[in-house]
Amino acid sequence: MKKSILLIASVFMFSFSTNAQKVEFEEYDLDNGMHVILHQDNSAPVITVEVMYEVGSKDEEDGKTGMAHFYEHLLSTGTKNIPRGKWSEIQSARGGSGNASTSWDRTNYYQSYPSNELKLALWMESERLLHPIIDQKAVDTQNEVVKEEKRQRMDNAPYGKIQYGMVYKHLFDKHNYGRSLIGFIEDLDNAKLDEFKAFYDKWYMPNNAVLVVAGDFEKEETKSLIKDYFEPIPSRTLPNRVQISEPERLEQKRVKEYDANIQLPMIVLMHKTPSMRERDAKVLDVISTILSDGKSSRLQKKMVEDKKKALGVFSFGRPLMDYSVYTIGAIPLGENSLDDLITEMDEEIVKLQTTLISDEDLQKVRNKFENRFVSSNSNIQGIASSLASNYMLMGDTNRINTELELVMSITKEEIREAAKKYLAKNRRVVIDYLPESQKK
Repeated sequence: MKKSILLIASVFMFSFSTNAQKVEFEEYDLDNGMHVILHQDNSAPVITVEVMYEVGSKDEEDGKTGMAHFYEHLLSTGTKNIPRGKWSEIQSARGGSGNASTSWDRTNYYQSYPSNELKLALWMESERLLHPIIDQKAVDTQNEVVKEEKRQRMDNAPYGKIQYGMVYKHLFDKHNYGRSLIGFIEDLDNAKLDEFKAFYDKWYMPNNAVLVVAGDFEKEETKSLIKDYFEPIPSRTLPNRVQISEPERLEQKRVKEYDANIQLPMIVLMHKTPSMRERDAKVLDVISTILSDGKSSRLQKKMVEDKKKALGVFSFGRPLMDYSVYTIGAIPLGENSLDDLITEMDEEIVKLQTTLISDEDLQKVRNKFENRFVSSNSNIQGIASSLASNYMLMGDTNRINTELELVMSITKEEIREAAKKYLAKNRRVVIDYLPESQKK
C-alpha cells in the first residue's frame, strides 16, 4: 500500500512539474522557406536570437573536408556592412555575447543581448546570411584560426580523440560520421577560394535554416522585423542529400589508438546505435545514467569505489541524425590491465541484458532526468537552443515539452532489450587508447 501511495505521489509531482515547466512557442514559415520559432518570456529583459543551418561535417565531400567547421569561424568575422574583425566588438559594446558551434549534422550561431537590442541581433544574423565576406584574406585568416583551435582543443587535449570523435573512423566504414568533425587541415590548405564559396552557396540559404527568437519581446513587432530582415533573402534549391547506409557489424573489432598527451591508457567500447529520433536512443541515455552517472551508478560504485580497479569510468551516447554512437570506457588504476576492465564492464552489461533493474533504480533515473529537464530550460539561451535542435534534428519542435514524458514512459523491459540489442559484443569496436610512448 505504501509503495502505491508513493507511486501516485510521484506521478502527481511529475505532472505538476512538467506543466509548470512547459515551454510555449509559436512557429511559422517565411515565404522563402525559413522556419521561425518564437518563445516569448517577458520575465527578464534579455533575448537570444539563434539561427541553425542543416549542414555539418557529414555533408562535406571527400578531399574537401573541414568546410562546415570553417564557416563557423568565418561567419563571425564581418560582412559587407560590418567591418572585418568588428563583429565581437559590436556585440560587446551593446552588452551582448555570442558563439557558434558545428556538429556532424548542423551548424548554429547565436547572440544574446539586453532585449532592447533585438533589432541589432536580427540585423546581424541577416547580414551573416546575406552579405558574408568570402575572399582570400578571410580564407587565409580563418584557416590559421582553425589550425590553432585544432592544436589547442584536439591535438593537445588528453583523450581528445574520444571527445571529438576522431576514433569514429573505426566504427563507420562507409558513413561520413567516420570523419573527424573538424575535417583534415590539408584539405583546407588545398581548397581554392571558389570551392569555399561553392560550399556556402550550396548550404547557406533561408530554406535550410531555422530562426529562433526567445526572451523579452513583443510578437507583432518581432514578426515585422523578421519579415523585413529575412524574407527578402532569396531561397535556393537544396542539393539532394545522399543517405549512406552503414552495415551492421557482425563481429567485434579491436584496434589501437595512440595519444601523445596521456600517461594512463584507457579502454573504450564503442557501438553504433539508432538515430537520435528513435525511442531506443533515449533508452540508451537511461542506460548511461544507470551505468556511470554519480557515485552510486553501477560502474562507478563497482570499479572505482569498491574494487578500486579504475581511476575513472564513463558511458555516454552521442546523438546524431542518421546513427548515434554509444561509448563506454574506463581508465585503469594501478596494475589492472585493460582486459581486466573489459571483464568488469561486461559483467555489468550482461546484468542489464538479463535482469530487470529495480523500481528504486528506475525512479532514481527518472529523478535525474527531471533535474536535467529543469536545468536545460532554466535560461533563455538554453530554451532557444533546445527549440532549434528539436525542430531541425528531432523533426519535432514540441519535443522540448514531451522529452521528459518519453523518459518517464520507458520501462524496465525496454532497458533490458536495448542493452541486449545494441550493447552486444559482436556489434562493438574495442579501442585500446594508449600513450604514444607505448607505440612500437
